[in-house]
Amino acid sequence: MAEVHALVIEEPEPDGPYGAKGIGEIPICAVAPAITNAIAAATGRRLRRLPVKPENVLGALLEGDDAA
Repeated sequence: MAEVHALVIEEPEPDGPYGAKGIGEIPICAVAPAITNAIAAATGRRLRRLPVKPENVLGALLEGDDAA
């Protein structure tokens, strides 16, 4: 079984408030593409604008508009 070792870095981040470093941005970045890929797989239509709203999905299905 692999071991995880935490490294404490004592240098503050110049762009963060009070030197704080971000930790949650990277995992969040994959959510929107995953949702739009799931919609494309289910409907055959690729939605290219965020936020994805139910009316956009319905419009893409009815009109065949891939850019909704």
